[in-house]
Amino acid sequence: MYCKKKGEYNASVSAYFFPLLEEHGIPTHFIRMTDPSTMIVRKLTMIPLEVIVRNRAAGSIVKRYPFEEGAILDPPVIVIDYKDDSRHDPMLNDDLILALHLVTRSELRRIKEMAIAINALLVRFFDSIGITLVDFKIEFGKAGESLYLGDEISMDSMRLWDMTTGESLDKDVYRFDKGDVMEAYERVAKRIQATVKGGGQ
Repeated sequence: MYCKKKGEYNASVSAYFFPLLEEHGIPTHFIRMTDPSTMIVRKLTMIPLEVIVRNRAAGSIVKRYPFEEGAILDPPVIVIDYKDDSRHDPMLNDDLILALHLVTRSELRRIKEMAIAINALLVRFFDSIGITLVDFKIEFGKAGESLYLGDEISMDSMRLWDMTTGESLDKDVYRFDKGDVMEAYERVAKRIQATVKGGGQ
């Protein structure tokens, strides 16, 4: 039951954001939902890169670099990791990405452009519902020669802080034993649902 409900919250949030991004010119793999936890998507050849956009310093970037927790990163920082569990997802720079032939130079530029555009849209949305978008992870894939946003956009792939209380509303609740992760996910999902019912965004 825990996994099913968690999956439904994440799916509902992804199902809200993918069409929103499509409306603003970001191509995604989303087609439709068939039930609360099942999403039909375009088949992609996924690119083994994790693209992380950071608006504030938190998590690993604080451990590895001399940033204070919560420090605003302006402009936002894009970090790209190689998606390989056996190598512990090492961070890459542009030269390594190109040397590994993971994408072309123009595709890498397009990925970064889309990541920044996605960030701007998500920051504006979360600001409107009283949540700080600290950072998030996205993944891209290809169908033919076209790039698409794939995977998910959910509480499992974002770091979210309540603007009023500073509480975590994401997977950090589970990682660091900060309370009931399901309650946190439900709060985010309900705030998003309220904007849908109210006609916002």
